[in-house]
Amino acid sequence: MSMEVNCDFSDNYLVIRPDKGSLLDLFHILCSCNIDQNNVIEAPQGTLIHEWRRRWAIFISLLLQRILLFWRKPLFFVGSVILFWVNLLWENGGFCSLVSKVFKGQMAFPDEKSERYRSAVGLCDTRDELCKEIRPGDKRYLAALSIMVAKLAYENESHVRKVVKEHWKMEFLSFFNCWNDFQEQYCTQAFMMCDKSEDAELILLGFRGTDPFDASQWCTDIDFSWYEIPNVGKVHGGFMKALGLQRKTGWPKEIDQKNKPPFAYYVIREKLREELKKHNQAKFIVTGHSLGGALAILFPTILMLHGDSWILDRLEGVYTFGQPRVGDEKLGEFVEMHIDQPRRRYYRFVYCNDMVPRVPYDDKTLLFKHFGKCLYYNSIYRGKILTDEPNKNYFLTWTVIPKYLNAAWELLRSFCIGFVKGSEYSEGWTLRFLRTVGLIIPGLPPHSPQDYVNSTRLGNLLLLDENPKSD
Repeated sequence: MSMEVNCDFSDNYLVIRPDKGSLLDLFHILCSCNIDQNNVIEAPQGTLIHEWRRRWAIFISLLLQRILLFWRKPLFFVGSVILFWVNLLWENGGFCSLVSKVFKGQMAFPDEKSERYRSAVGLCDTRDELCKEIRPGDKRYLAALSIMVAKLAYENESHVRKVVKEHWKMEFLSFFNCWNDFQEQYCTQAFMMCDKSEDAELILLGFRGTDPFDASQWCTDIDFSWYEIPNVGKVHGGFMKALGLQRKTGWPKEIDQKNKPPFAYYVIREKLREELKKHNQAKFIVTGHSLGGALAILFPTILMLHGDSWILDRLEGVYTFGQPRVGDEKLGEFVEMHIDQPRRRYYRFVYCNDMVPRVPYDDKTLLFKHFGKCLYYNSIYRGKILTDEPNKNYFLTWTVIPKYLNAAWELLRSFCIGFVKGSEYSEGWTLRFLRTVGLIIPGLPPHSPQDYVNSTRLGNLLLLDENPKSD
């Protein structure tokens, strides 16, 4: 079908629409290469896909998105119940304390907008403090600070504000709750902070990653839509939509935001420009975990597309953790040319068997590829710089046994790491439950920010400031 987006910026695209068409349209993808005639696909007229494997990948993406959208409300309800009860325990100091407070009539109920309320990610890793051993000037500092910002982005505005101001003694600038024009809901969140209120030297922007109980965000992750931008490359459509792609106008450099919901790229860019003008010596860092990591690298990519060199010149670095693939090889060359020259500014961290950096699949079928050097850490937090993470595609049969053995080791490690490395590395029962799930899905627990925080604190120092020309 012809596309609802005015693709002035792209004449080659493929957009998957799980909210359109029927089941018959879904199965028709497997039988016909004329995908432009399908109600669940938007592509230029005459688009043909002869490769059955590519059509199969599109079919699977559509099927999974339809299932997620069907279960969106039940998943949200289940997540709300789980978070309520775990936060109830957290708010009242644990099970025994909760029982005591019930009998005394002193039980406190969690408020999801309060500064004490924690997300699923925050309940798995409850650390709020920055590492005391890693101070400004330490070569590990920016990476260690960035993962804490990326982790904090999962929390509500009140919690974020409290941690930034009271725990980190820094300046909270803004919290963003932004609109996805395709999903027609607010599903992209981020926040901005700086190191001090006057004459700031560093501004940090953290994008929120995937909420475990938000079906819409999972749909973004598995949406294999893409747009080919001339002289740039093919870009993951799901992440573009989350960042603020316009349904009617694509990626205009400017939009009229009056009487419209906020779109992430545009409102964040304006706030960033305002703060950079206010703090004329400040540099800025963009960071994120999971989906947040994808948005973190695409934000400066769109700045490049729009030729916004004044902002890009102030970019200190992009730090992503557990980031999925966001585009093809040509996109990688474009980004590396603008970000990693004359010095490296893009740092992509991958922990062990984390499954998310290994999707979408890297093969001739889907064309998605990572770019930039991979800062890879194994399960004992020993790191090395690689071109790509080991076992770059998660579903490889010969890696199954090592992944399950590693999952068992990580579960065992969770009981002893606090005694070996110190109390700040102790893992609670929420995370241990997730480690147990890893005995079934071994790539899931390594995606937790806990191991990325540990990698930046316990891991060996990698040459983050190396000259890319020397690789």
